[in-house]
Amino acid sequence: MAGRKKPLVVITRKLPDPVETRMRELFDARLNVDDHPMSRDELLAAMREADVLVPTITDRIDSDLIAGAGENLKLIANFGNGVDHIDVAAAGSRGIAVTNTPNVLTEDTADMTMGLILTVPRRLVEGANALSSDGKWAGWSPTWMLGRRIWGKRLGIVGMGRIGTAVARRAKAFGLSIHYHNRKRVMESLEDELEATYWESLDQMLARMDIISVNCPSTPATFHLLSARRLALLQPSSYIVNTARGEIIDEDALIKLLQAGKIAGAGLDVFEQEPAINPKLLKLAASGKVVLLPHMGSATIEGRIDMGDKVIINIRAYQDGHRPPDRVLPSRV
Repeated sequence: MAGRKKPLVVITRKLPDPVETRMRELFDARLNVDDHPMSRDELLAAMREADVLVPTITDRIDSDLIAGAGENLKLIANFGNGVDHIDVAAAGSRGIAVTNTPNVLTEDTADMTMGLILTVPRRLVEGANALSSDGKWAGWSPTWMLGRRIWGKRLGIVGMGRIGTAVARRAKAFGLSIHYHNRKRVMESLEDELEATYWESLDQMLARMDIISVNCPSTPATFHLLSARRLALLQPSSYIVNTARGEIIDEDALIKLLQAGKIAGAGLDVFEQEPAINPKLLKLAASGKVVLLPHMGSATIEGRIDMGDKVIINIRAYQDGHRPPDRVLPSRV
C-alpha cells in the first residue's frame, strides 16, 4: 500500500486499549485519543491520506466523501457489523474494499434484547426510579407497580438471522412462544428446536403478537418496515423492542401510538435520528411508557475487543494481498 512498510491506518474513534496497542504494533496507526466524533472535513482529510480508514457507525461515509478520497485509500475496515452508514457501491466503484465485523456481537445484542423484553412489561426501570427519585417507599402493595407476565406470551421476531435466532433461544427458555417473519424460512431443524411458527405475512404476525422484537438489518428494503400502517396492527396490550436500527420503525408513528395508549410500551436501544433523541420519546420515558437506552446492545468489553481483532485480521489480509475474510459486497436490494 503506497510503498510503505506499514500502512497508514486512520481510526476515527477511540477503541479499547488492547486493540489500539496491537494496531500501533502492526500498522502506522493514527488514533483518536480524545474520542471526538470526526467532522466531515476531518473525515475527508483522513480519507485523502490514509491507506486504510477504520470508521464506526458515527461516521457517515457517503459517495461524496468517497469521491474525494485519495488514491492510497484501498480499504474501509468498519469497526462494526452494520455498514448502512457506508456507501459500499460507491466505494467499490473506486476500487475501495469495505469490511465489517460480523458474528462477534450476536450474543451481546441478544442479551440486551432479552433484557428489554423483560424490563418493559415488568416495569423494572419504573420500579428502580421509584426508589431512587426521593427514597420514600410506602412498602409492598398488592396493586402497585403491576406489570405483565412474560411466561406464555407470544414473541414475534422480525428478522430471524443470527441475532434473531439467539433472541429466540433465550426467549424460549423464559417460556415465550416463538413466532418469526423473515425473508426466507429458516431450516426445519431450527424451527423444531425453537418450536417456532413462521409467518410469511408480517402484517398477520404483528396483529397477533404480545411482544415484537426487531432484529433485521437496515437496508433500503427495511426502511420504515414497521410503518404507521403496520404499527397500527399491534394490539393495545402489546410491546415492541428494537435493538437493530432506529430507521426500521417509523418513530413518529410509534410515538403517536404510545401517547394514545394504543400499544402498552416500547424498549428502544436505537433511534431514527441517532444520536438525537426525539423529545417526545424522552417525555414518554419519564412517564414510564418507554425504556430508552443509548445504543448499548453490543457494549461489552469482550465484544469490542473481538470487533477490533476482526478489523486487524481484515487489514492484515488485505495488506498481504489476500481477500479480507469479512469483505462486504454492494447490496442487490
